[in-house]
Amino acid sequence: MKVHSITALAGLAALGVAPLLAQSAEQVLADPDATAQGDVSVTIYNNDQALVQDVRQLAIGAGRSRIEFPDVSARIRPETLSFAAAGAGIVEQNFDFDLLTPTKLMEKAIGQTITLIRTNPATGAETRERATVLSTAGGVVVKIGDRIEVLRDDGLPVRAIFDRVPTNLRARPTLSVTVESDRSGTRPASIRYLTPGLGWSADYVALFDEQRGTVDMQGWVTLTNQTGTTFHRADTLLVAGSPAGGNNGNYNPRRRPSPPPPPNAMRPGTETANREQLGDFYLYPLSERTTIANQQTKQVSFLDVQSVPAKRRYERTVDWLTNDARSINVASQLQFSTSRDQGLGDALPAGTVRFYQRDAQGNPQFIGESGIGHTPMGSQLTLQTGDAFDVLVLAEVVEREKITSAEFEKSARYRVIENGKVIRDVEVEEAKEFWRTTMRYTITNAKPVPVEVELSQAGLYRGWWSEDYRVISEDIQGRRSGLDRREWTVPVAANSKREITVTYEARF
Repeated sequence: MKVHSITALAGLAALGVAPLLAQSAEQVLADPDATAQGDVSVTIYNNDQALVQDVRQLAIGAGRSRIEFPDVSARIRPETLSFAAAGAGIVEQNFDFDLLTPTKLMEKAIGQTITLIRTNPATGAETRERATVLSTAGGVVVKIGDRIEVLRDDGLPVRAIFDRVPTNLRARPTLSVTVESDRSGTRPASIRYLTPGLGWSADYVALFDEQRGTVDMQGWVTLTNQTGTTFHRADTLLVAGSPAGGNNGNYNPRRRPSPPPPPNAMRPGTETANREQLGDFYLYPLSERTTIANQQTKQVSFLDVQSVPAKRRYERTVDWLTNDARSINVASQLQFSTSRDQGLGDALPAGTVRFYQRDAQGNPQFIGESGIGHTPMGSQLTLQTGDAFDVLVLAEVVEREKITSAEFEKSARYRVIENGKVIRDVEVEEAKEFWRTTMRYTITNAKPVPVEVELSQAGLYRGWWSEDYRVISEDIQGRRSGLDRREWTVPVAANSKREITVTYEARF
């Protein structure tokens, strides 16, 4: 038996389809914008999960019958399906997700006979041969008469014609249910199911005016649809929150871990936003029905606030015993509130805030972006936009010496036992060791205006044994911020530098 190679036009993705098959597909999809969906409602959550509710007017016969629901999500979770129709109950359901593609057609044709049409590039003459498909693993292998041939993707014109469409291939994702009905007639039939692939996030555009000390904020809902299905004129509701997956506490390797918190400061507020709530989640309904096309990103406005008080802030946190080899640029941050008074006046769903500022010509220029988590109304947000070019801090260990306290403590205790009897108890005492450390922080400001730098010394808590640290001298009055750090607000004049020296006594 001989083995030859023949060519396929643009590979499997471009294999021709018989006229009979093409007509069948056209009958099913005469209008590319047509849909079998009815009154669709979509509730979209933040955790790549959505609830789809679809009410269709269907003719249901008396007794047992099969009803098909095309145009459902290609990523439907069949176990979450709920069906409701007056006088009818569901007996069985099936989800056909093998979609009609050239590759699937060829795979389903294994062991069957198809027609290959070769076109002579020079004359345009066509030659037809019947071929049996043997395999599609790594390429299409066919048997023609007594020879075996391989279809290759090298651009020469070869088409494949199939006699029929396999019964289990669908042009669109289709859900079918077998129902038992006590009567016949047309009535509303609704399906409800969960699906991944529909998600949303919030995006914010903020225009900062440094002279006025204000920010203008626009909020956009960004919808994405990767379900394989378009949802037409859907009544859309967005839920700011991530309901639990409900896997009974079992490990699920497919479940995505929660994202880490954004590296910004948020002082939570205590005000209730003027929005509908569902349990512990806020609801953001879209004002009009919208079509969410497959493989589409859509944006809808939900926030537009002008002239919110805001200020620029400079900050650096220094770790314990940091001895910089060079000055470090401080973080440049913008601070504003979400409160009802003097703020944005709303709760903010998690998303990304992108900041802009006008240049000398009045054109808005991008100056940085920062992520936020779900933020209650009344919160204060401090978001980093980047590093300051002209404001730097140099942290140095100026002096460090060991000092011994007269106080002693028990550091060990044990018993000596011989022949089952306690001979003596032994206690070992040691003097506590303390360290006196002097740090110098040099702040330089090359800006033509004065600035304030929020300086923070971290690493001052190492556990219960280290709680008795002391600050015995500091050039500027500081404040303690929790167990771990001390903070100073340091004003620095324009085009100048300032040194701050602080001496600590601690167990480390």
